[in-house]
Amino acid sequence: MTQVETNAHRARKLKIATTNQISPGERTPTQESTLMTEDWIEGQVVGLRHWSDNLYSLKIDAPLQSFVAGQYIKLALDIDEKRVGRPYSLVNAPEERPLEIYFNEVPDGPLSPRLSDLAIGDRLWVSAKAGGVFTMDNVVSRRHLWMLATGTALGVYLSLLKTPEPWERFERVILIQGARHSGELTYPETIAKLKDQFGERFTFISTLTREQQPGPSLQGRITSLLEQGALEQAADAKISAKDSHLMLCGNSAMIKEVRAWLEAKGLHRHKRTEPGHYTTEQYH
Repeated sequence: MTQVETNAHRARKLKIATTNQISPGERTPTQESTLMTEDWIEGQVVGLRHWSDNLYSLKIDAPLQSFVAGQYIKLALDIDEKRVGRPYSLVNAPEERPLEIYFNEVPDGPLSPRLSDLAIGDRLWVSAKAGGVFTMDNVVSRRHLWMLATGTALGVYLSLLKTPEPWERFERVILIQGARHSGELTYPETIAKLKDQFGERFTFISTLTREQQPGPSLQGRITSLLEQGALEQAADAKISAKDSHLMLCGNSAMIKEVRAWLEAKGLHRHKRTEPGHYTTEQYH
């Protein structure tokens, strides 16, 4: 961690570390019933980055089967004789290891506070298979690919952008990250590397809702900036049914509002039976 741990924090971490020990041969009936519906493999923490406030990245060494960029895995810990698991999108590309997730610590959440307290060498459960359909298979090839993210949804786009497919199918990729303040603008090294690699074909736009400061970030919510035309102006591109496919990932309010804006412009949700103009994945 980048912050100084308090004595209370150390005590909580010690308690959690004791609880987190995995004993595959000593499962309770509750754990056994969970395992009947989910296959788990053992993973080990090999990296942890505390970005700011409640944002963390966790790197995990685990023998995960192959996956498709845009998919998620489930992570779990055994807590009070119950296996507690949650889905997390992968940040790494399919050929990259270790596995990496980017998550928000919910103070009263059942799992995320314990994940943020893990240390190098700690073990946890990882789902044996990845899942999800927020992949390039559900994206229609057009001129411009718009990727709209709030919060930790940025991670899934980084996984996608590390693969060749978006760059082979689109002339330009426009990544928009919505955050509350500049401390939440994470993965700057990865974004800079994409910019160096793809030049004018890649545009990154950040937006801030709770902080006003001079700099490149736009001020305001993604939806408001769309309605004002500010995002299109910053990207030097128009959103249209002819030229655009949009991926929306993050909080439910953003997705709902952007969907309404798109539908009013004649852009419709993509379906396998009816090709459309946008795909969505809701985080909360």
